Amino acid sequence: MEQTRDVIFITDGDEAARKTVEFVARELGCRAISASAGNPSKLKGEELAALVLRIPHSPVLVMFDDCGYRDEGPGEQLMRYLHNREDIRVLGAVAVASQTHSSEWSNVHFSIDRYGEVTHLGVDKEGLADLEVNRINGDTVYILDELKLPLVIGIGDIGKMRGQDQTKKGCPITKKAVEMILERSGYRGANV
Repeated sequence: MEQTRDVIFITDGDEAARKTVEFVARELGCRAISASAGNPSKLKGEELAALVLRIPHSPVLVMFDDCGYRDEGPGEQLMRYLHNREDIRVLGAVAVASQTHSSEWSNVHFSIDRYGEVTHLGVDKEGLADLEVNRINGDTVYILDELKLPLVIGIGDIGKMRGQDQTKKGCPITKKAVEMILERSGYRGANV
């Protein structure tokens, strides 16, 4: 019988995001699929699924990026593909804010601002609380509502947020978002 892999979607895949996600994965005992990074994501669904299933243990952090593609782009198509597989269980998503050219947005359960505070408001690219309640504007978030994930957490631009999420500071915002998804999914403590 095939083993199911637990994954967390990260809706960014630029170089800063890749470094941040790899760092957080090491810190928390997760694995990261670096090959899904890129601006935009370039893998095909079958290729990405094969990489996820090749990882010996869960949880797996998977990056997706649309590079500003209007409406449903390549990153979101990959999200849908993984979400629809029976051998992959999506625990949640870290929805990353951006200054998107189109007006893409998604509902979030809550956000974490650049100071590490949990808020019912959305956050902007800089990680500052926005005016929208439980809503975030971003590049690769168009599909999240449709997928009805158990937990979607909004954050600012991953690995950045005016230096507050850099690796030299331990990527505290991204790390907190991933930790919260893991905790609510039944994983306990770091180094799962």
